[in-house]
Amino acid sequence: EVQLVESGGGLVHPGGSLRLSCTTSGFTFSHYAMSWVRQAPGKGLEWVSVSNAGAGGPSYADSVKGRFTISRDNAKNTLYLELNSLKPEDTAMYYCSNRDLRMFPVDEWHKYWGRGTQVTVSS
Repeated sequence: EVQLVESGGGLVHPGGSLRLSCTTSGFTFSHYAMSWVRQAPGKGLEWVSVSNAGAGGPSYADSVKGRFTISRDNAKNTLYLELNSLKPEDTAMYYCSNRDLRMFPVDEWHKYWGRGTQVTVSS
């Protein structure tokens, strides 16, 4: 059974930082592209970043480029997202997925993510 468990969210002031983790099991982590997506309160889903399984560097949404960094530890089957220079508009539930969710209709994303971790950016 595939398991994706996000953690590391919390309340942070604008300009602050957080590190999200996604621990996984039930599939060969190193073979999969891994994504982060988010959903802000009352807003639609937004793709954030992807870490490719093989060749090719990470990709980021324009809204987070230069502030967020995705990384992975294949030995630990864990995906990370470093969030820096946080803004109130980054407030959202963050989900990790074992798919490059850009390739899927948004209404199918829920099939491929964990329970999420809440990030709240507020003064």
